[in-house]
Amino acid sequence: MTTVSNPSNESLDGSTVPKTPPNTLKSNATFMRMFVAYALATFGDWFDTLAIQVMVAYRWGVDPFIIALIPVCMAVPGILLGSLAGTLADRVQKVRIMLLCDAITVVLTIAILFAPSALWLLPLLALRATMGVLHVPAQQALTRQVVAEEHLFQASAMNGFIAQCSKVAGPLLGAVILTLFSPQVCIVVNAVTRLISGGILWPLRQLSENTKSSSALNGNAETTETTAQYELRNETQPESFRAQWREGWRFIRDSRKIMSTLVFGCMGLMAILMIDYQFTTLFREIKPGHEAMVGWLGSSAGAGAVAIILLLNRLPRIGYGWGLGGGYLLIGAGIAALGWIGSETALFWIVVWGLCIGVGNGLFMVTLNYLLQKETPPAFTGRVFGIQNSLSSVVLVVAPLVGGILIRSAGASPAFQYIGIATFMIGIIGIVLQRVLWAEGKSPVATLQE
Repeated sequence: MTTVSNPSNESLDGSTVPKTPPNTLKSNATFMRMFVAYALATFGDWFDTLAIQVMVAYRWGVDPFIIALIPVCMAVPGILLGSLAGTLADRVQKVRIMLLCDAITVVLTIAILFAPSALWLLPLLALRATMGVLHVPAQQALTRQVVAEEHLFQASAMNGFIAQCSKVAGPLLGAVILTLFSPQVCIVVNAVTRLISGGILWPLRQLSENTKSSSALNGNAETTETTAQYELRNETQPESFRAQWREGWRFIRDSRKIMSTLVFGCMGLMAILMIDYQFTTLFREIKPGHEAMVGWLGSSAGAGAVAIILLLNRLPRIGYGWGLGGGYLLIGAGIAALGWIGSETALFWIVVWGLCIGVGNGLFMVTLNYLLQKETPPAFTGRVFGIQNSLSSVVLVVAPLVGGILIRSAGASPAFQYIGIATFMIGIIGIVLQRVLWAEGKSPVATLQE
């Protein structure tokens, strides 16, 4: 571990790091700086995503198979490097990882401007996605350290709010810029926002990172004990990268809440992503000539997610079963209902079911991030989020392919009904069995001591 506490409690700019947590999250200057940087980077990414799609499909006119390879190339780094990136985040200073990733992302984004063809574009996108794989666990691990437990749920809600707003506003603003200028301008905007993001994080580059800070504040006996045992072992005999990587997997295996969450999350995510790219297929069959339906559905889903996150931001916490299971229940109900719409169905109902899906998505994502933050010791946060990223990336590649096969064999409407009902039932299971899935389990400390 290269991150050590600062006995003098001095921050980079010479100020004193408070020994007690701020009274409110907004008074936490370190988190707010991270939050603003995250917001800028997220909005820039959505500008970029839309521009690349337009450039490849309309300007270059490439084969549909090449277009299909774009999300695959962006997911493969997560599959291969997610858990390794998490281990790296737990070994070295997290802010410096984030700054390095931002700098390399700027360079790769500018390189995309000069890509002459898709054969050059795909490896550049894969390399840039690798920077995101390294950045996410470092950001989550640092958040776990600088935010007190009583503010973790609010921090997850704020980050979720920005993520959902960027999905709505990013493509809209990107479309305006595309209309007035060109895809290249959108790509430049992303490079600039990422550069500014790095500049905002720059004053934190030598921030003292203390893995004991959050656990000492939260009073979680299991978390505090786990962190203490981990730090004691590393003070006497520093572990190798491989040993820490294996230890991360063992921690997840022996933590009932984390294991249940990852398995439960991947099951639901598999069902959702099977139809995530197939809404256009559904509307093309049921309402041909109504291309705007997809836009209305996406906008209403985004609005639903933003609305529920604003509501959650006012709450101190939420029950894991109600958040995760309830989120899947609402998403499944919305997907199944879309499978039963007909050619005469009014636009009003499309908007209603879009809101239902969005509320469920926002509820699930905020609860997921909050649970992983709260139930993971600071010393393991990077590895847990890195492993979660690896598993999600596998699902991201496999699920759309399975969904496409199902829709081709059964038809769009029946496939939406089946997948919606399956997701709904997963949500019911999460609510009914929440005391089993997320009950207090045996501390993983014993295993870590072996």
